Amino acid sequence: MDAGGADPEDLVGKTQDYADQLWRGIAEIGSGHQLIFADGGLEQFADGVAFIPSFANVSVLTTHAGIVMVDTGSAPFAAKIHEQVREWTPARLHTAIYSHGHIDHVFGVGVFEAEAQEKGYQPPQVVAHEAMPARFDRYKLTNGYNAIINQRQFQTPGLKWPMNYRYPDVTYRSALTLNVGGLEIELHHARGETDDHTWTWIPSRKTLCTGDLFIWAAPNAGNPQKVQRYPAEWARACREMAALGAELLLPGHGVPVVGADRVRTALLDTAEMLQSLHDQTVAMMNEGARLDDIIHTVRAPQHLLDRPYLRPVYDEPEFVVRNVWRLYGGWYDGNPSTLKPARDAELATELAQLAGGAGKLADRAAALLAAGDDAALRLAGHLAELAALAAPDDAAVHQVRAAVFGKRSEAEASTMAKGVFAWAASESRQVNR
Repeated sequence: MDAGGADPEDLVGKTQDYADQLWRGIAEIGSGHQLIFADGGLEQFADGVAFIPSFANVSVLTTHAGIVMVDTGSAPFAAKIHEQVREWTPARLHTAIYSHGHIDHVFGVGVFEAEAQEKGYQPPQVVAHEAMPARFDRYKLTNGYNAIINQRQFQTPGLKWPMNYRYPDVTYRSALTLNVGGLEIELHHARGETDDHTWTWIPSRKTLCTGDLFIWAAPNAGNPQKVQRYPAEWARACREMAALGAELLLPGHGVPVVGADRVRTALLDTAEMLQSLHDQTVAMMNEGARLDDIIHTVRAPQHLLDRPYLRPVYDEPEFVVRNVWRLYGGWYDGNPSTLKPARDAELATELAQLAGGAGKLADRAAALLAAGDDAALRLAGHLAELAALAAPDDAAVHQVRAAVFGKRSEAEASTMAKGVFAWAASESRQVNR
């Protein structure tokens, strides 16, 4: 259990204190902050267990054969993560476990591989679920699309999507037990945020690495620009993890949860939220409700939204409802006019003519914007978009559109909604230049 000679007291502080303050409600989670806690340093949370908060977190386990990393971080932070690990231990990287294939979790192995080649170490092995290679293949196929949607989601116009990936050496289907240097490590598959997700349990250290099945935010089970998510299976996995008796939960994003009672509560609350959204949606589907009715009816239990670790600051429950519909109901939303619709621009032009011109639609959008409440802002968004589609070169119309979606972005709590609305506002500002 070598920690490289570092005094454990020097490795405890910032992240643990922040985690405790969040849990007790002393500190507040700002939008996105719990997901991008990249300034924190490595901290030792238990004997032979370290945690690095980053854009995607990294967990490090010491063994007699070398270290095991659960997730390896994103490319921009790879060198920093390697440096922090080396300040803690000189042991070689024996095994890297990918919790899932999102690019913020899987781009840190290369630095350790280069080190192994330079120093003559045996190269590290990468272990992941068997669905991960297909994910990487899909990322290559849809490279341009992924660049666009992530530029929009994170407001990073220059973002490039990678084409080269470190594929796993070892894959498994439902469960796999590793023994690395005498340390037993259990890997379990669960479809949740992704179809290739792995949660990792280290029984001897009572440590659970959840990946993105727990992120100190409402579960990312609805992301409007990404592929299918699986709320019911996610809830089941949370209940399975809650039954383990873990005393330390190391998440894919956010801060650790310390203490068996807190770990169990966090996981069961997450499961309850997902199950509630799933069951409410399915019940209405079974009654023949349209998607529109379901979206405006289903709500997450308020007592769960009040939990500091389930605030909708990244994804949000309304989007989860859409994903449940998509999983079971396909893409038809129950409105016959949308089955084989007219072009958006043609419909907008027709409505603008009926209203007396695109300017009339924009004027009404501006009036609704002034009202400021959520219902008015939703209507303002529709009218501003119709006006811009009917008059795509009208600077005055785009000025209103920019104002409407700028305000919508400011009013939202989730990264998902903020990103889409801010991007729309930026598009219209470009027209006015």
